Amino acid sequence: MRLKRETYLEQIRPYYNSDIIKVITGVRRAGKSILLDTIKDELIESGVHGDHIIYLNLEDMDYDYIADASDLNKEIKSRIIHEGKYYIFLDEIQHVENFEKALASFRATLDVSLFVTGSNSTLLSGELSTLLTGRTVEFEILPFSFYEMKQYYELNRMDWSEDLFSDYLKWGGFPLRFDYKDETSVHRYLSNLYESIVNRDIVGRSKSADKKSFMDISLYILANAGKELSVDNIISAYKKDNKELSRRTIYHYLERMKKAYLIHGVGRYNIVGKSALSNREKQYAVDMGFRTINTNTINYEDTFFLENVIYNELITRGFTVFAGKTFKGEIDFVAIKGGKKCFLQVAYLLASEDTIKREFGAYSKITDASPKYVMSLDKIDLSHDGIVHINIIDFLLRRVDLMLT
Repeated sequence: MRLKRETYLEQIRPYYNSDIIKVITGVRRAGKSILLDTIKDELIESGVHGDHIIYLNLEDMDYDYIADASDLNKEIKSRIIHEGKYYIFLDEIQHVENFEKALASFRATLDVSLFVTGSNSTLLSGELSTLLTGRTVEFEILPFSFYEMKQYYELNRMDWSEDLFSDYLKWGGFPLRFDYKDETSVHRYLSNLYESIVNRDIVGRSKSADKKSFMDISLYILANAGKELSVDNIISAYKKDNKELSRRTIYHYLERMKKAYLIHGVGRYNIVGKSALSNREKQYAVDMGFRTINTNTINYEDTFFLENVIYNELITRGFTVFAGKTFKGEIDFVAIKGGKKCFLQVAYLLASEDTIKREFGAYSKITDASPKYVMSLDKIDLSHDGIVHINIIDFLLRRVDLMLT
């Protein structure tokens, strides 16, 4: 059965009847089309007549004749035959050349509410942002969170337990991967999905992108998500194989990965100066399964895997997230929402006094009064000195929330 993704729906509902263009983005197969179906269902339930809903999947061969903005304009206007507001859903809009001109025209001349999806972040760049400045709102959809995985299992009457966290940490939350029961099949599905994304959204869009080198570099970046990216290490590894690779090429590939929503770049936040820093980004994978297909084995004590899950959860909940920078150290995350913030440290287990001192001690030089948290898989509450300890699974399953100031 289809999961109703309430986390995203509650963000989009206030705009259902607005003339602001709803742009739903995200990596392929994260569930954007299913989300559109859910929105259509909710509109019908609220009294919108089905004749006033227009839906086009622009990857469907049935619509190959819609090649550019002019074709799209003719198609939509031919379907508007009654008085009253129409709700228009355009799935994978990037396949239509100069689509932004058609959207601008619809918004200016018709009584419509527009919903569009796309799998490349260039959707909101260039002409679209120029023609429609202040008239679009974006929602990025990620694969299932651990909380949504639980909901999906229960909805489909599958056996659920919190022990499945290790499965989620390894294979992630792409919805269709739950159709496969053995790890070989899941691995094959994720590998094929990744290659499909590369072919359709990266190599296919760039004559300068060499597929073999891109696959090598991108999988290295995914396998090392959360760590400080070392361009020199990548170049050195290539030199050992008597291959040449430039810094420019690596950064070009990195940018293409971001545009295809394979990774998110996380900037630094100067905690002392209370300002964002533009350089030295960390990268986090959109889904843990894309890390695993290159690493094959999971070291559960490697906190980068846990950090990645926490990062994805935070952005799903609408936080803006930075890596914290202190004068002589780092804090894993600075999470900001509505102008308020908190600090987070992520650990596997606080199994020794040294570990406890290290994780809680990361805050010792921070005078900022914003709430401070240490997250780990420990089930005992180890909060002390005003620093709150949270069990990671409790956080992911929405049993606890973060306080902000």
